[in-house]
Amino acid sequence: MRILVYCQHVLGIGHLVRTFEILKALKGHQITLLLGGAEINLAPPEHVTTVQLPPLMMDATFSTLSPPTGEPLEKIKKQRQKIIGNCLREVQPDILLIELYPFGRNGFHFEIAPLLEQAKQELPSCLIASSVRDILVERDNRVKFERRAVERLNHFFDLLLIHSDPAVIRLNETFSRMADLKIQTVYTGYVHRPPKQEKSVQKTTPALPLIVASAGGGSVGYALLEATLKAHTLLASQSPSILNLYTGPYLEQEKQQRLIKLAGDHARIATFCDDLPAALRQAALSVSMGGYNTTMDVVAAGCPALIYPFNQNHEQRLRAERLQHYVPITLLEAKDLLPPVLAHHMHEALHVPSSPSKQPAMDGANQTAQTLLAMAKGKKETL
Repeated sequence: MRILVYCQHVLGIGHLVRTFEILKALKGHQITLLLGGAEINLAPPEHVTTVQLPPLMMDATFSTLSPPTGEPLEKIKKQRQKIIGNCLREVQPDILLIELYPFGRNGFHFEIAPLLEQAKQELPSCLIASSVRDILVERDNRVKFERRAVERLNHFFDLLLIHSDPAVIRLNETFSRMADLKIQTVYTGYVHRPPKQEKSVQKTTPALPLIVASAGGGSVGYALLEATLKAHTLLASQSPSILNLYTGPYLEQEKQQRLIKLAGDHARIATFCDDLPAALRQAALSVSMGGYNTTMDVVAAGCPALIYPFNQNHEQRLRAERLQHYVPITLLEAKDLLPPVLAHHMHEALHVPSSPSKQPAMDGANQTAQTLLAMAKGKKETL
């Protein structure tokens, strides 16, 4: 089948990582990815044709779009609209998959809505699906937001894919109008990235326990990384360990240099971990923020974890709380970032065994692929 996917990453890379896993599961089909956002050191699967849109970035408040090139905003918008429209006509997809919208990316409505309308008018047999994670962030204008999301889902889409295990959390816990949706909804299970060489990854016991610290994309999380380095130094006499710390591609260069200086010879600092799932399988402890992908990596590895959730909204905290039933997770508060306090937490967690008794549904990428293909085939047969 011909598949067209739209993904716009903004402040982090979590949405992009999840999308890439789904594209891997769709291997064997003709896939085109409309990709927006700043260039990062993360390549899409080799079987995917990528159409890189002129970059547009969103500010930290998700309220203002701006081209990083300094060109006029309206010029970039028109360029993107033209590229997207032409791409749809060239690909003639059987499946159109839109990541996050209409639950997010409202700032990109100017190009997503015309894409969806064009697909409905020109390609009536095309299956149109929305892809969303397990938890939505809270909104100040929740009533308006939910009404708009319901209207857009019912008007444009055939299918809503929810990347969660309903036994852990259901979307209606953060979206109250599920009953008003007239389209099919499917819980896929969590989308998890396995180690790149999964069969060769075996749990080993290094001379010293390994601690893996990470901050996702790096847009937030500097305070946690700095505190972890300081706590690790304090921990050395009580619980000697190896610390590998990953800053994320979006951490400011000045802050990264500060971390490198602070680490000295006592820790290894890198921008990006090429295979975090494999690293966590070798780790005795993970220290991280609570983003979707990192948390699922922790759960899959069965690794004891200290998680410092992003406190601007409840998403990361809620997910970590629910997943405490599956893996040893300790939630950190701001007061826990004091180096002596964090060192104590790290010492305690290093003595927790990493052997999960059960896992939530984690085959989200394959289940997403199977659902899309089956429903696309069914839609074609009914027309």
